[in-house]
Amino acid sequence: MSTVRNFWRSLTSMRIALILLLLLAVAAIPGSVLPQRPVNPEAVRAYISANPGRGAFYDRLYLFDVYSSPWFSAIYLLLFVSLIGCLVPRLRHHLRNMIGSPPPAPSRLDRLPHSSVVSSEAAPEEALADLRTKLRKGRWRVARRGDTLSAEKGYLKESGNLVFHFALLALLIGLAAGSWYGWHGNRILVAGTDSGFCDTLSQYDEYGLGARTTGSDLPPFCVTLDDFHADYLANGQPVQYSGSVSYVDGIDGKPKTWRLEVNHPLRLDGANVYLLGHGYAPILRYTDRYGVVQTAAAPFLPEDAALTSVGVVKFLDANVPPGGSARDNANQMAFSGVYLPTMPADADGTLSAYPAERDPGLVLVAYEGNLGLDSGFPQSVYSLDHSQIASGQLREVARNKVMKPGDSWKLPDGSTVEFVGTKQWITVSVRHDPGEKIVLVGAVALLVGLMVSLSGRRRRIWVRVRPGTHGGSLISLGGLPRSDYPGFADEFARVADLISPHDDARQPVAVGEKGP
Repeated sequence: MSTVRNFWRSLTSMRIALILLLLLAVAAIPGSVLPQRPVNPEAVRAYISANPGRGAFYDRLYLFDVYSSPWFSAIYLLLFVSLIGCLVPRLRHHLRNMIGSPPPAPSRLDRLPHSSVVSSEAAPEEALADLRTKLRKGRWRVARRGDTLSAEKGYLKESGNLVFHFALLALLIGLAAGSWYGWHGNRILVAGTDSGFCDTLSQYDEYGLGARTTGSDLPPFCVTLDDFHADYLANGQPVQYSGSVSYVDGIDGKPKTWRLEVNHPLRLDGANVYLLGHGYAPILRYTDRYGVVQTAAAPFLPEDAALTSVGVVKFLDANVPPGGSARDNANQMAFSGVYLPTMPADADGTLSAYPAERDPGLVLVAYEGNLGLDSGFPQSVYSLDHSQIASGQLREVARNKVMKPGDSWKLPDGSTVEFVGTKQWITVSVRHDPGEKIVLVGAVALLVGLMVSLSGRRRRIWVRVRPGTHGGSLISLGGLPRSDYPGFADEFARVADLISPHDDARQPVAVGEKGP
């Protein structure tokens, strides 16, 4: 039993709580350095593929699932227990001190760090009553016991300290709630198309679920981007991104519209939709050698602040001979390209000169062959599979064609591709964090508690009044600061002045300041 009691005392000590907090910070480092499976499973697979030995070892140690690993959860749980076990007794003790009276005066006031003895012409009873009234006016908590007074000040210091630590506990609770029950998903929306999405996992480009969250927990809603507009300064610095979206919130909700802007999210029941960024989606119209026309718009990803963008437009059912099957077709087409919203003045330049479409141009490279979409392996929709190119299944047929909107390009096999124009796209992030408000309140309370704790100064003063040898009263004072407080000597002197101000009538018997 004594072993359990000693373990509990050690676990609930502030020293162990600080050690566990440090361990939690250290344990979170791999989660910041290495890709995490709930957030980006593709990056985890790529890391393990590039580093098979080390990646498999890291995976066994849960380094790709740090925040749901057993060892991280154990540290988190121990920190919770330690903080609660440390703070609850302190809170109980502090409340007792707040409700109760200041402690009785010690028998030898002259042994305190600050002491003084002064005389007063008033009778002892009158002197006690007068000093008690003056101390209370100075916001001291005063208790009288016989011929002594006990006064204390600065309880807010401990109150601020407790608020700080309970706020820290609230932060941990909020982070845990967000990690367990929160979720997020990202999606690219092209303006003016049917590329809206509903809140299901299959319609997100990437997503992450909390440890206690499943796809069935997502609230029902749908969002579509109707229009988008961006304003820029002369130097290309963005001024404002603004998108008009249509949405339906809930199964039986009515269609509504919203102006989506940065820091002005669409707030739905159970999720918020944020605008993260934007880019351009070139529109290509491809007519294959059999005369079949297809049109596709594909988002290109920005490479710099001027929105020089790279991407690929794929035509899966191209060049299918009459009576042939698209599934067996090895003559699919893909156009990898670089889009420049504003062509540079230098003819040899390869970067956009401005993010808005002042003089747009598209540089294309044409590929023909099997795109490998039926291989069963995941592929990026923003780039070609270079293994297909390396193996010869996808071959280059023409390159470096610079096209303006409305231009056509005839390929060697007789097919043509036309650069129709562009549409704008945005990236939206849909997030739900049930611990968000807890974290906000905890962060504010933490700062307030820290400021109060650092500015507070807890101190005590005791007064003992006895009859003087020639009438009047002999008043002994003793003072004790409960924390480092350089100004306490001056404050103690001011309390002594309440009894006998610094004038000719004051006759101090002894004034001293002793070390602790």
